[in-house]
Amino acid sequence: MKSMKINHETAVFGGGCFWCLEEIFLQINGVESVESGYAGGSREEPSYKEVCSGETGHAEVIKIEFDPEIVSYDQLLEVFFYIHDPTTLNRQGNDVGEQYRSVIFFTSVEQKKSVLEFINNSENKKIFPGRVVTEIKPLEKFYRAEYYHQKYFMNNPSQPYCQLIITPKIRKFREKFVGLLKQ
Repeated sequence: MKSMKINHETAVFGGGCFWCLEEIFLQINGVESVESGYAGGSREEPSYKEVCSGETGHAEVIKIEFDPEIVSYDQLLEVFFYIHDPTTLNRQGNDVGEQYRSVIFFTSVEQKKSVLEFINNSENKKIFPGRVVTEIKPLEKFYRAEYYHQKYFMNNPSQPYCQLIITPKIRKFREKFVGLLKQ
């Protein structure tokens, strides 16, 4: 019996706290894995404490491994832009600082083109209340966050941040993107 090779791609998004993004993207059919981590800064192997200091230049991000035959990069972009505010510079809600910026680290020329088209179309249609400030940069290095940040919501659903911030975002996402959900 032949083993079938699955064509996976990688997407890297930052839009506030990685705990929120991670849980939402884990629920999408075709997403094979999601890791919380850091990217975009200058410090090698940064710790959570260092990133929170705002002195590393890193953003909290998620790295998504997905099967483009099941879910497209454009669909992931649509979810990403829906679940965070891409018009606020260096903040998402109460999370303030460069580490919470809206950023997309592309892994191919095709991804960069898709992001630019998505933002251009969104601004032409005035989908967002202001100008999109999402950074668009090539992925140079992704650093996996500490183990306790992985699947944070799944492991800490009763934690107040999870209940007050993440749960409403999940509900909003699930109502809008029913067709993308894992069964």
